[in-house]
Amino acid sequence: MNLMLFDFLTEYLSIIIFLAIALILSIGFIFINFVFSPKNPDPEKLSSYECGFEAFNDSRMEFDVRFYLVAILFIIFDLEIAFLFPWAISLGKIGLFGFISMMIFLFILTIGFIYEWKKGALDWE
Repeated sequence: MNLMLFDFLTEYLSIIIFLAIALILSIGFIFINFVFSPKNPDPEKLSSYECGFEAFNDSRMEFDVRFYLVAILFIIFDLEIAFLFPWAISLGKIGLFGFISMMIFLFILTIGFIYEWKKGALDWE
């Protein structure tokens, strides 16, 4: 039994030391940040930032849904770009079928974007 524990420690000692150092550093950095960080919030620091509405205390307060529509549109067009890079690289191999497929995909996304634009989802007051 004692030999098994010794073998375990010799094989995994470097990992255990690494994890211990990582834990000590993590806790140390959190503690140092808590102790030395400035604690003087001002109105500018507490103001709304990139969220579209003022900060509030009640999580059940009504808010503008247009923010989420813009966020969903961003995700859709971000994914479109993620599909365009591999398509552009492999266009020589997939030929005309791949080109027509991507043009149909882009056409459908364009129609959706125009629909959202006409519905006023992108207009801010």
